[in-house]
Amino acid sequence: MALTLRSTTSFLSPVDPTSKLLHKPGVDDALPCCAAVPAAPHAAAPGRRLRLVRAAAPAPAAGRAPAEAAELLHAGGAVHEHGRARGGVPVYVMLPLDTVGPGGQLSRQRAVAASLMALRGAGVEGVMVDVWWGVVEREGPGRYDWEAYAELVRMVERAGLRLQAVMSFHQCGGNVGDTCNIPLPPWVLEEMSSNPDIVYTDRSGRRNPEYISLGCDTLPVLKGRTPIQVYTDYMRSFRERFRDYLGNVIAEIQVGMGPCGELRYPSYPEANGTWRFPGIGEFQCYDKYMRASLEAAAVAAGHEEWGRGGPHDAGEYKQMPEETGFFRHDGTWSTEYGQFFLEWYSGMLLEHGDRVLAAAEAVFGGTGATLSAKVAGIHWHYGTRSHAAELTAGYYNTRHRDGYAPIARMLAKRGAVLNFTCMEMKDEQQPQHASCSPEQLVRQVKAAASAAGVELAGENALERYDEAAFSQVVSTARGAGLAAFTYLRMNKTLFDGDNWREFVSFVRAMADGGTRPALPRCDTGHSDLYVGFLDAAKERKAPEAEGAATATAAAW
Repeated sequence: MALTLRSTTSFLSPVDPTSKLLHKPGVDDALPCCAAVPAAPHAAAPGRRLRLVRAAAPAPAAGRAPAEAAELLHAGGAVHEHGRARGGVPVYVMLPLDTVGPGGQLSRQRAVAASLMALRGAGVEGVMVDVWWGVVEREGPGRYDWEAYAELVRMVERAGLRLQAVMSFHQCGGNVGDTCNIPLPPWVLEEMSSNPDIVYTDRSGRRNPEYISLGCDTLPVLKGRTPIQVYTDYMRSFRERFRDYLGNVIAEIQVGMGPCGELRYPSYPEANGTWRFPGIGEFQCYDKYMRASLEAAAVAAGHEEWGRGGPHDAGEYKQMPEETGFFRHDGTWSTEYGQFFLEWYSGMLLEHGDRVLAAAEAVFGGTGATLSAKVAGIHWHYGTRSHAAELTAGYYNTRHRDGYAPIARMLAKRGAVLNFTCMEMKDEQQPQHASCSPEQLVRQVKAAASAAGVELAGENALERYDEAAFSQVVSTARGAGLAAFTYLRMNKTLFDGDNWREFVSFVRAMADGGTRPALPRCDTGHSDLYVGFLDAAKERKAPEAEGAATATAAAW
């Protein structure tokens, strides 16, 4: 016998208005009125697109049958509040690195389209894509080709999903997980050839072409423009091309600020076997622009001799902390000189991040799109006093100093979300000799974000499909109060049998947040609520999602 409850009391909970990751209702979302919503008329022309509000019913996406736009609120499940299910965390999925290839072509369109629909059926909020500088501006300075990305945005919209767009000012290739090679624009590579000092350089003179050195941020080294001007022009062109989608389909702009799109120095490059885990990495401060800055800082500190180069005893990429004079237990890092150098080195990175984010804020402010920045989860040697691997990457974080608080404050200044990696990792799974502690690191970053008033979002650092990894993310998300989580990555393997089932369960767990679905805010009385209806609705969708995954895997 079905149990029915008749309510005369509101079950409302206060709505959290603080999240920056605003939610665009889709046809499967719970609508904020207890009535069936008729199909909306055809959408207005793109130039007259209206901002969606919670009190309005969503127009059906292109290609969707009008009948699907009419639905009863109670069938929707948990109420969404600014991008997350009540008590839960919205999940995004990273698209393949070569979704838009080096020649500006949209790759595997049939597989991508099928995958987007399968993800939607699983309850995923949206997807993330790298918007490669090396692809878009490949034909020459100021010549932008957005066509493949425009088609992708339309595909995402048709699937009823949202998009996180990464302004990828770095090259693809040479790091963990890089499966393709997308260099910086050819005209930038020409500038590198004529002036090698515009890229990061280590103590032995090895140049790294992944990203332009922050030492020349404000110098006209790119055919008369500064790197900051080039990044600004690129973002401005993106804004103009996708103006009608920003703040609705394009929910977030993640601003790349270093290798792998992360705010850091390229201190641990895997290309050509330069670095190997768990090596300490090397300082990247030997191009002429960084050296000039160091010299000036040393003179200002009254120690001209400190500006003659980076630490001479910092070792090499693959070494361990205790094998070096700088990073060992009571090494040079803890001396007056060490403190001076590390403050300068990390300070330069912070200033770079602030400059790039200031440009992004000026471009995207008022569009409704959230800004975010990615910080690397460098968890090896976290258990040592010096935290060597973090120091070479530019994070001045040691046993006695919080290196993430200044980063969080800088992001707060620009209204950006802090996106952090290694959310899937557990301390007990790491090799003991590497002194890893990803869990403690995440807790520290969470505390820094909370103190600065910055929202925290997360990613997994490595591809994982097992229940243990998903459970760790769910646990971390609940403890850290994540604004969103982006899963790495969409590929054929994700849609294979057990992997897909684990993933769908994970998405549901993130949406539920460990609590029962909330009742609609307008349910103020006399509602007939069938206990278990929402769970039953989820079960009905499970076979559909699994069938879509099977078809999707075949499309790859």
